[in-house]
Amino acid sequence: MELAIKGEETIEASADDLWIALNDPDVLTRCVPGCKAMTETGPDAYKMDMELKVAAVRGSFTGDIALSDKVVPQSCNVTVSGSGSLGTGTGKARFELVPVDATTTRLIYEGEGEVGGLVAGVGQRVLKSVSK
Repeated sequence: MELAIKGEETIEASADDLWIALNDPDVLTRCVPGCKAMTETGPDAYKMDMELKVAAVRGSFTGDIALSDKVVPQSCNVTVSGSGSLGTGTGKARFELVPVDATTTRLIYEGEGEVGGLVAGVGQRVLKSVSK
């Protein structure tokens, strides 16, 4: 099952402060839905432990996340891969920071991913029932 995300948020923080936060594993752990822990494994590389719930199905995942092509403090690419009791998943995304003023920044993000296994089957049924 393919997934896509795209959007933007205006955040009350300077581009420099937001950049620091988006590169901090403790902050990312709180921002990534279902993420329970993130451990640095190398420069811009992390191991993640996640717990996800899709409809009535719950499972745990372990995976890797890597940051690349950084242009400080403007943009960065993110790649994610993982597997667990509900299936597998991979994804890539890019975020850009656009200063609005000295204390406000627009975060623009776009990404795509693919999930397989039980989570994909359950997710497709949930999406079909919601779209009817």
